[in-house]
Amino acid sequence: MLNYLLKKEMKQLFRNPFIPKMLIGFPMLVLIVLPWAASYEIKNLNLSIVDNDHSTYSRQLTEKIVSSGYFRITDQSVSFSQAIKSIESKESDLILQIPPHFEKDMIAGQGAKLLLAPNAVNGMKAGLGMTYMTRIISDFNLDILPRIVPSLLPSQAIPSIEINSSFKFNPYLNYRVYMVPALIVLVITLLCGFLPGVSIVLEKEVGTMEQINVSPVSKGLFILAKLIPFWIIGFFILTVAIVIAWAVYGLVLPGGYYTVYLFTVIYILVVSGLGLVISNYAQTMQQAMFVIFFFMLVFIMLSGLYTPIDSMPEWAKWLAAFNPVKHFMVVMRSAFMKGSTVFDLATELYALLGFAVFFNTWAILSYRKINR
Repeated sequence: MLNYLLKKEMKQLFRNPFIPKMLIGFPMLVLIVLPWAASYEIKNLNLSIVDNDHSTYSRQLTEKIVSSGYFRITDQSVSFSQAIKSIESKESDLILQIPPHFEKDMIAGQGAKLLLAPNAVNGMKAGLGMTYMTRIISDFNLDILPRIVPSLLPSQAIPSIEINSSFKFNPYLNYRVYMVPALIVLVITLLCGFLPGVSIVLEKEVGTMEQINVSPVSKGLFILAKLIPFWIIGFFILTVAIVIAWAVYGLVLPGGYYTVYLFTVIYILVVSGLGLVISNYAQTMQQAMFVIFFFMLVFIMLSGLYTPIDSMPEWAKWLAAFNPVKHFMVVMRSAFMKGSTVFDLATELYALLGFAVFFNTWAILSYRKINR
């Protein structure tokens, strides 16, 4: 009986010629385009400079800022009030004002005060711009220090504290290494959540559900037949994603493929089971799509995809603990970046198993062969 149900599900799923194209095109689009666009590294910040000194040091500072690659000068105003207008017209993101007698004060050892005024409409962009500029100015200060400290002989080194940094798991701080595993989770979540969510509703709308209701097919067998095709689809999507991650970004799984595929089996059960629960209660395709979209949006926003869970308020952390997407996100990032194994991810394993049992039991119990 299961064999015939699976044939029906596969024919029904691939009857629409758009589905096979989406299963290949959607992962490729997300994994090839989004990692380059979804980055917190901000470059090409528009800078307005108010140089009230016009000295050698002020020109050297300007050249150092431009050569960093983070800033481009879009405005050189003669006054701060004029530079503010460039902020208001969105021509500039940050104002740097160099005071009069900048070079003279530096040589005299008196120091100088620079004014940084960012456009803080985008708080994250303003904060990063200030951080970049502060580091560049600090480096410039170290560069000119030998010239303004005449007491040191040329053979003497300037006393300093040297810091050696070693970044674990992502030595080059490549943001794509962090984002690609998360986007794989996003693709699997959307495809294996939305497609099961509309499958039962689709049968209700076309009228085939009445034939199932009068057949001797049990509720458990019917739900199992709905789940198995999405296992296959999920494995296919994961394989395509792993190939893209390796071919485009050079990412491999240090701990092997067993951990990722095992957790994917369980996770597909979770999101597909949730989709089937919603599909059992929905009467129209529109109802199912809106409810699934609501849950998926909340799950994804609380999963740590873009913002770390640790940075969220306590109530959000508590909600995230009951979010299956968050647990699978931890699994994928740990597997790709750390080479974690099943034993290292025991907490996530038990959590996803619990979600899988809960949602699929609910899906079986909520499916009624007699419509009321």
